[in-house]
Amino acid sequence: MVDTGRAVRQAAVTRKMAVAAVMVVGLPLAANGVFAQEWKPDKPVEIVATNAPGGGSDRIGRIMIKILQDGRYVPTPVNMVNRPGGGSSVAYNYINQHPGSGHFLVMGSRSLITNNIAGHGPSYTELTPVVRLFDEYIAVTVKPVSPIRTGKDLLSFMRKDPSVLSFGIATSLGAPNHSGVAAAFKAVGIDMKKMKNVIFASGGAASTALMGGHVDVVPISVAFAASLLRNKQVRIIAVTAPERLPGILKDVPTWKEQGADTIVSQWRILIGPKGMTAPQIAYWEQVMRRMMEAEDWKKEIAENFWNTNFQTGADSRKFLARDHEDAKAFLTELGLAR
Repeated sequence: MVDTGRAVRQAAVTRKMAVAAVMVVGLPLAANGVFAQEWKPDKPVEIVATNAPGGGSDRIGRIMIKILQDGRYVPTPVNMVNRPGGGSSVAYNYINQHPGSGHFLVMGSRSLITNNIAGHGPSYTELTPVVRLFDEYIAVTVKPVSPIRTGKDLLSFMRKDPSVLSFGIATSLGAPNHSGVAAAFKAVGIDMKKMKNVIFASGGAASTALMGGHVDVVPISVAFAASLLRNKQVRIIAVTAPERLPGILKDVPTWKEQGADTIVSQWRILIGPKGMTAPQIAYWEQVMRRMMEAEDWKKEIAENFWNTNFQTGADSRKFLARDHEDAKAFLTELGLAR
């Protein structure tokens, strides 16, 4: 005689064991984020610029904030905060006062690496790379009335006396603006260490000093230089790109065309404080992907001569590790590494 009650009880136990097994299998997936709770900002977000208003980090951050807010990509307000000083270390130290927060991001650049190598500011390993956005080149500018009319003229002046001219450098030595001229000098055998450099809080401040006659040469981002060129405030004598850039810069020769075989680019990465979680990083990766598909952003990419180079947080960290080695070799040669 079959005990039907016992059979029913055994079937119920079997079903419970099967459900439990599925839940156990699902637990690692939750740890890997598949079923993990999504994160999103629940208070205002700060995009922090490493320089004063008018500098590259500030200008790019404001463009990005407008697109984020116009497109409602973020559920809370996004504010620009300027934290200039210390060759960008002030900005990075500021966000690290909020460990584990996804509400503070720095519009970072290569100065994060070069300043740390020079003994100033935190290492990229003490922060959280979130997403790499794009790269941009450097333009070398002089006053329209300057006797230096070309990059070749500048090389000629420097060969005669490397200390004869003054260079307005934004934020710090060794960073891409400085490298925009120093790397060219190195390529033709001019002693980079004899350059007469004046450090400014931003590219805007350096350019103001140039137009006022306080410095002779200022290397700045090509986008900013193009805006000054349109207003006939500067002459651009060289760009650090591998080939000529379009539009208003089409007649500006590269360093390579003028005898200095060098290419210098400035990367732009969103950097968060130490201890950010995987869901926080994933949120900003997703938001930035959406923003970069916006027509307004694509328009900015074209108008500012930027090169889109999107990388996730994990890939950005690997990139920073490689670039750290390249920067260390260059700064060692400049005598700036510590």
